Amino acid sequence: MSRSVLVTGGNRGIGRAIVERFLAEGHKVCSADFGGEAPAGALGVNCNVTDAAQVDAAFAAAEAAHGPVEIVIANAGITKDGLIMRMTDEQWDAVIDVNLKGCFYTARRAVKSMMRNKYGRVVFMGSVVGLYGNAGQVNYSSTKAALIGMARSLTREVGKRGITFNVVAPGFIETEMTAVLPAEVTDGFKAQTPAGRMGSVDDIANAVAFLTSDGAGYISGAVIPVDGGLGMGH
Repeated sequence: MSRSVLVTGGNRGIGRAIVERFLAEGHKVCSADFGGEAPAGALGVNCNVTDAAQVDAAFAAAEAAHGPVEIVIANAGITKDGLIMRMTDEQWDAVIDVNLKGCFYTARRAVKSMMRNKYGRVVFMGSVVGLYGNAGQVNYSSTKAALIGMARSLTREVGKRGITFNVVAPGFIETEMTAVLPAEVTDGFKAQTPAGRMGSVDDIANAVAFLTSDGAGYISGAVIPVDGGLGMGH
């Protein structure tokens, strides 16, 4: 069955792979991004997830083009790393606003139509560091840990309406961002990972595709690690 899908941060990296996976499976996809070009075949909508009005407008555009949104992937996120003694208020606030507040705005808008239709799949993009921790990423790790509480609270709140909320927690993934890192850094990532390699964006898209399928209707409030064994669920 073709579903109406909205993905935030779908213009590159993990988000782009997810958009392309849904398109390949015949779904109608809206890619809501803050700049950049949406993948071919997707409806591209400019959206800053820290602005509730822009999130509402993105959903409205997706609904007008594809019907009520049935699957939402809250993928938009940023990093602004630094040790806590040097981390500025601006670094903290920026990451909290995009990674946490943006997911809240996205989930709140998604639930409105999903409640009426008594069907929905919401996936938050977490991270292994949300459970594992990482020096220099207290802001980022905090947001990713908070998404677990968000998914589980929403599961208890509206789970009876046929809506699921889950978190995918990637480990070290090969993307445009990691491609520019020095070899010694990426080698370090691989050495920490029991699988002995970095993951691919398709590894993440595979997990998302499963969690949003009809076959995953009895899975909610779960954290699915896709990290080669790095975090082992922690």
